[in-house]
Amino acid sequence: MGLFDRLGRVVRANLNDLVSQAEDPEKILEQAVIDMGEDLVQLRKATAEAIGAQKRTQQQYEQNQSEAAKWHQRAQLALTKGDENLAREALQRKKTAIDAANMLKQQLDQQSSTVDGMRRNLIALEGKISEAKTKKNMYKARLKAAEANKRLQAEVGTMGTGSALAAFERMEERVLSIEAESQAAQELGGMGIEQQFAQLEAGSDVDDELSALKAQMLGGAEPAGALPQASATSVDAPAAGDLAIDAELADLRAELDDIK
Repeated sequence: MGLFDRLGRVVRANLNDLVSQAEDPEKILEQAVIDMGEDLVQLRKATAEAIGAQKRTQQQYEQNQSEAAKWHQRAQLALTKGDENLAREALQRKKTAIDAANMLKQQLDQQSSTVDGMRRNLIALEGKISEAKTKKNMYKARLKAAEANKRLQAEVGTMGTGSALAAFERMEERVLSIEAESQAAQELGGMGIEQQFAQLEAGSDVDDELSALKAQMLGGAEPAGALPQASATSVDAPAAGDLAIDAELADLRAELDDIK
């Protein structure tokens, strides 16, 4: 392959690429419809001219037919008057008119065929233009939708979804770390104030009951809510009561030792 052939191919390829990049689909569609409209105008003009020529040929054809009929009548008149020479001349004029009419008839047939074809082409072109306009609007709508979707995808691509998810994961780890540090600080710092008050309240109930029990054993007044005292028979036997109290105190000490 020669150098000039390769160079020519490179130049054509670059030109084709530039043309492809410069093509705007919407403008190309608009221009295509405009070009088809101009073709339609030219076809209508040519069809109108062909129809005009056909009508003129039709008029000439009819005139020659009328002329032939007129000379035929004159030939008959001349024979009626006994003038054969004049009749012969009239028949010669008739023949000339008939020849012209026959020629015009052939031309008229050709023109009629041409006009019919042009009319069919005109109707077909009008249909194609109507279809092209409909497709143009459809393609423009699809083009705008495709361009909008392309811009959307580009924007979504530049949002950095991966980095955003990574940021959420880092924040989640940070929250968990702070919660762990807070729990550890609470455990190292001892009980909270609520828990301390709860223990104080629980301890106060035990102390109150212990004081009431001491007062009962020393023979003081019976506290409200205490158990009913023993019967008179039990009081008359101090030795048995002392043994019962000692046994109860022993049980209480054992329960307290188990709690500790």
